[in-house]
Amino acid sequence: MVDVDAGSFLVIVTAAALAALLAGVIQPRLAIPVVVIELILGIVIGPELLDLANHDDFIDFFSNLGLGMLFFFAGYEIDFERIKGRPLMLGVIGWLVTLALAYSVGGLLAWAGVVLSLLYTGSAMSTTAIGTLIPILHDAGELKTRFGTFLLAAGAMGEFGPILLITLVFSTKGAISNSLILILFVAVAVATALVAVRGATWGWNLLERTLETSGQLAIRLAVVMVFALAALALELGLDLLLGGFVAGVIVREALKGREITMFESKLTAVGYGFFIPFFFVVSGIKFNLDALTEDPVEFLKVPMFLALFLVVRGLPALVLYRRELDLRDRGALAFFSATQLPLVVAITTIAVEQGHMHSSTAAALVGAAILSTLIYPLIGLKLREGRAGLERMDETTEAPAPG
Repeated sequence: MVDVDAGSFLVIVTAAALAALLAGVIQPRLAIPVVVIELILGIVIGPELLDLANHDDFIDFFSNLGLGMLFFFAGYEIDFERIKGRPLMLGVIGWLVTLALAYSVGGLLAWAGVVLSLLYTGSAMSTTAIGTLIPILHDAGELKTRFGTFLLAAGAMGEFGPILLITLVFSTKGAISNSLILILFVAVAVATALVAVRGATWGWNLLERTLETSGQLAIRLAVVMVFALAALALELGLDLLLGGFVAGVIVREALKGREITMFESKLTAVGYGFFIPFFFVVSGIKFNLDALTEDPVEFLKVPMFLALFLVVRGLPALVLYRRELDLRDRGALAFFSATQLPLVVAITTIAVEQGHMHSSTAAALVGAAILSTLIYPLIGLKLREGRAGLERMDETTEAPAPG
């Protein structure tokens, strides 16, 4: 029998439900992402404060499933057909510039003795929480705008690039071995994509029909793909984040031209209704609050990292997009791009486990990431206020008349 802490499990599920309730009450007045509320409630119910819940192997297992589902949606929401060309090229260049800045800053911090490893600290600062931003952007009507296209491309690289880093660099295997394993994984993923696309073409009527029944075949197949590719990635010694992300990309490609609201709604219910909030609440439970509060110097790392997120992710946005966006939109892009969280949690967890990062530094990075998710999107939305509607009106006006 598996030893299960049923009490902690119940408290975590209850906290996730409470987070959704609080978000529903708060968000009409203030756009606070629900993931921030989930993390804060996790800290409150964890051993650092109320000590109502703790984590064990069983709870960690469900938390990892939530992390895999989170990156499934990150991959699913990225329409490569839409962002290809200049948006994707600028996204790639911007992330490479970010990486150079992040490792330079990380090197200075390591030289000064502030952090242990420039590699892990720099990698954590080079991310963008596009999966967390997408619901905010959707509600603001930004996903279909020209600005949204550039942001999706930049965010895609800010999430996919660090995942590749985790896969290639942070594994205990050698770089050559990791590269060969990654090539094998990509080959399997491409084969899976071809099968998925053909299967969706041949059996679409069946898939669509079961969405109205208890069979829910389309949803079950999507979940199977997430966990199958995540399991394959882990079996090959890669990170489950890569498996989840690739599964999302494959499902998007398989459904191209056939996306229906009901399918996406039910898939979202599976992920965001249980698995993903479970991950964020458990991440809050694991948060080492004492490491920050016991030493004022360690606490000062939080605003330092918050500012550095904006430097390493925001500066490339201000410089590279001068021909594409005006200063106000580039400022908004900078703040959105500097919003970080899930990968910061993942990278700092790996770094602490491998002895490459102090728990206090990890807590400071995660704390800064929480603040970035709370503050930076609000500033980005304020800078873009009223512009999304104008862009859509311009596109409608410029569209050629029928016939």
